[in-house]
Parts: sequence; structure tokens; C-alpha cells
Amino acid sequence: MIERIVLPLAFGIGGAAILVSLGVWQMQRLAWKEGILAEIEVRVAAPPVPLPETPEPETHHYLPVEVTGTLAEPHIRVLVGQRGVGAGYRIISPMEANGRRILVDRGFIRTDAALPPLPEGPITVTGNLHWPDEVDGFTPEPDLMANIWFARDVPALAAVLETEPVLLIARQMSQSGGALTPLPVDTSGIPNDHLNYAITWFSLALVWMGMTLCLLWRTGKRTV
Repeated sequence: MIERIVLPLAFGIGGAAILVSLGVWQMQRLAWKEGILAEIEVRVAAPPVPLPETPEPETHHYLPVEVTGTLAEPHIRVLVGQRGVGAGYRIISPMEANGRRILVDRGFIRTDAALPPLPEGPITVTGNLHWPDEVDGFTPEPDLMANIWFARDVPALAAVLETEPVLLIARQMSQSGGALTPLPVDTSGIPNDHLNYAITWFSLALVWMGMTLCLLWRTGKRTV
């Protein structure tokens, strides 16, 4: 009888140990991700500074800046969805400031709303520099004829609008954007599913041990 129990018991304990270790690893990843998100939140909320001379994604990602300049045409529409609102566009416009030309994400507008005219004269935009990672193998190519894009591909946007590959996500503008609603940078779009993964692994470990105990019970009954 002992011989029949040893193998399934060892198999059950070993499998459960592996599943528990995966759950522990996900809890460690959770702590790591929460630390990163906290750092990003602090960086996003810091006092704004002037636009750096040569912004770099590695150094200046999420950097709060304040830029005064003139918004120009043409603009680009990036298709997005807003919870509770529906489909709409992020409006990306070039901005000319101090002899430079950068991209500005002015905010969200519904697909059925009319885009208001550009503000007249200089405008001050306060927001965060961002290089979104939104392009993958499933992202459709932009519909240039309809002026609809499906991701904020900064280098591609900059090439079309003839700007630096620098995107400023507006948090606040000195002149109202009318129907446009700013969508400032925050951490809500950064996935953090490690707790769910950990619960899944721990649950599987419990199921695994339950199945092991059931197998041992049935084995014991057969040997009686």
C-alpha cells in the first residue's frame, strides 16, 4: 500500500510546490510593478519644466513640461474608445514654439462632434512627454485618405506632420479646447494583472492538492 501512495503523493506535492512558487513569483512581480507605477505617478505629477533641448524617451518619458506656442494644421485623428462615452478621436496637432515644432495630443472628441477651430495666437500647454507603445502586429495601417490612425506612432506622426518625434500629452491648456476633452497621462492604461495571476496559481495549487488527496483516498480504498 505504501508503494502505491508514495508516487502520487510525491507527484502531488511536487506539482503543488511548483504552482505555489509561480504564485509567489507573481506576488513579487506585483510589488515590483506597484513600485514602478508609484514612481510614474510621482513623475507625472511633478511641477512642469521647460521643454528639454533634446528630449529622449529613456530620460524624459512622462516628464511634465510647459510649452507656449502656436497650434497649426494639419491635424491627425487617432481612433480611440472612452468608457461611458463611446468611440472618438485623439486630436494630434503640430505646435510651433521657439523655432521648434512638436506634436501635441490635444485630447478627445466624439466621432459625431465637430472639431472646433484652432485657438488664435499663442497658447500655453501643460502636460507630459510621452512615447506610447501602441503599435503591434495587429495594428492596422492608418487610413490616410480619411485621416484616421489607429495608434499614436510618434515617429510616423512626426514624419507626416513634419515635427520632432516628441509628443506632449496636454493636461491643461490656457485656452479652452471647446468639444475637446484632455486625456492626460496617468497609470490607468498600464496593465497590472499580477495579483490575478497569483490568485490563479494559488487556486490551481489548491485544486492540484485536492485532486491528489482524492487520488490517494481512492488508492487507499482499492488496497483495503
